[in-house]
Amino acid sequence: MKKHVQDFTQGNLWVQMIKFSLPLIFSNLLQVLFNMADVAVVGQFAGANALGSVGSTTIFVTLFTTALIGISGGMNVLIAQSLGANRPQETNELVHNSAILSVIIGVITLLIGLVFGRPILELLNTKPELIDGAVIYVQIYFLGMPAMMLYNFGNAVLSAAGDTKRPLKYLSISGVLNVVLNLILVIVFHLDVAGVAIASIISQYLSAFLVLRALVKSQDSFALRFSDLKFQARHAKAILALGLPSGAQNAVFQIANLFVQRSVNRFSATVVSGNSAAANADGLVYETMAALYTACACFIGQNYGAGKKDRILKSYFISLIYSFGIGAVIGLGILACGRNFLGIFTTDPTVIEAGMYRLTIMGFSYPISAFMDNTICASRGLGKSVVPAFIVIMGSCVFRLIWIYTIFEYFETITSLYLLYVFSWTITAIVEIIYFVKIYKDQTKTLV
Repeated sequence: MKKHVQDFTQGNLWVQMIKFSLPLIFSNLLQVLFNMADVAVVGQFAGANALGSVGSTTIFVTLFTTALIGISGGMNVLIAQSLGANRPQETNELVHNSAILSVIIGVITLLIGLVFGRPILELLNTKPELIDGAVIYVQIYFLGMPAMMLYNFGNAVLSAAGDTKRPLKYLSISGVLNVVLNLILVIVFHLDVAGVAIASIISQYLSAFLVLRALVKSQDSFALRFSDLKFQARHAKAILALGLPSGAQNAVFQIANLFVQRSVNRFSATVVSGNSAAANADGLVYETMAALYTACACFIGQNYGAGKKDRILKSYFISLIYSFGIGAVIGLGILACGRNFLGIFTTDPTVIEAGMYRLTIMGFSYPISAFMDNTICASRGLGKSVVPAFIVIMGSCVFRLIWIYTIFEYFETITSLYLLYVFSWTITAIVEIIYFVKIYKDQTKTLV
């Protein structure tokens, strides 16, 4: 294989997987930290209303950004399978159809934000004094959705080939630009909410340009050639069949989280604030573990394409051990430094105490999510996405709603609310593992 293509069908899986995952881990953590920087700049220099306006868009924006990431996951797996099977013509066709779909999906998402931004924010009960700023933020931010989708496409292609270093480099460059532009546009030009949104879309288009340039300059089978852009229904259907369920799954997660937040809001302002401060740990833990899930899908995809049965199962167990371990180390590490961590967001001792209670429960719970998420990605690596998405929607979304309106309604304690995470992860993981065992046996019957 050529310079930027890694062959996961041979060699030491333990070493390969950690080398593949480390750039992804740093990339995911950078995204979390850059998002925190956005909030910090607008909060420190633009005032409480500007901060509230940006914060009011979180669920709406995350709903679509996570859906786009899920769709790009379908591209990643199919291209990984094609590379593993050494089918260069198919790889070329998948890459170019993925590029076309990315533009279409990005433009559709942009139009949704422009047309339905205000109605959706009103549906989410955005406060009247914040909604005008929130609408401005959404309408500007969504102008960057085509770029975000193109970056996700490029990242999916390079990751499928085993190249996670260049996406990290491009994200680092665009992230630093984002922070610098935030400071300039908010502090110097006093653009407030609009300034933060403009900085975001400029950095998004830069990252998209860099990753597309890398694909255009490539000499590998996954190279992007504008002359080869040709829509083929069978490839588009395969990409959407694998990517749309994952995208829908991510979107439904955000809807379920909305109900959890509404339940938290029933408690005192101190508990609500403590929950918000402690919830910042979620992104740090989840995004770090997510790097191993991406590795799981890529490694299984390549080895399934190459017909390497034994390496499929080894890839699953190694990624599971790594992700569980990382979840435990970071979760318990944040708990051990909990008061200092919460002190970044608040100086109120009562709020810190409330936040510590959430960190205590979640710190021990985070690793359990690895059994669910890693298994979902393993199934996706074998080309199965619809059933795993349905299982996780039922187990981690519908189950949470049932829990809220039964267990939580009965006990009415914050403990009973926080425990819904570990119970939903456990139940979903059991069903996902049963399904994975079944499809592994079915899909690998003819493999050596």
